[in-house]
Amino acid sequence: MRLTTKGRFAVTAMIDLALRSHSGPVALAAISQRQQISLSYLEQLFGKLRRHELVESTRGPGGGYSLGRAADEISVADIIVAVDEPIDATGCGGKEDCMGADAGKCMTHDLWASLNTRMIEYLDSISLRSLVDEQLAKGVSVDGAPVKRAISATPVVKPIKVTAPNSVFALGSALSK
Repeated sequence: MRLTTKGRFAVTAMIDLALRSHSGPVALAAISQRQQISLSYLEQLFGKLRRHELVESTRGPGGGYSLGRAADEISVADIIVAVDEPIDATGCGGKEDCMGADAGKCMTHDLWASLNTRMIEYLDSISLRSLVDEQLAKGVSVDGAPVKRAISATPVVKPIKVTAPNSVFALGSALSK
């Protein structure tokens, strides 16, 4: 069994979200920037997390995502299963046909199936709250002010350099030269 980036990024993003959940919805762009995860990839992951009711979305200005349940009610296994991360060490995907369609399961099938059970039990025993508390104990800084999501209050002024004639008469004189 190998945990792919899908599972790792989902857990990381959920920790980031839970750390900042006290200040309202969190924009995916902010998580993307802090965790160096592609915004489009996060959008895919959060769509799956939302369908499993682990997060809730808020639209509009000041919108973003918030936890769908309390952090102590969300386990790492919930997150990993929500993003379709396979937790399976067997070679057959748990179908018991490791040796082929009619040959049955391989000699080590029960070993790997038992490992699957232990991994799921372990991941289910770790809550999102415990991961957040662990990060806070390590001194992870949580910004006090939420990231601005609206258009800047001060306009960005860029001078416009016009090289084309600004009237029909100017165009006529430019063409006659």
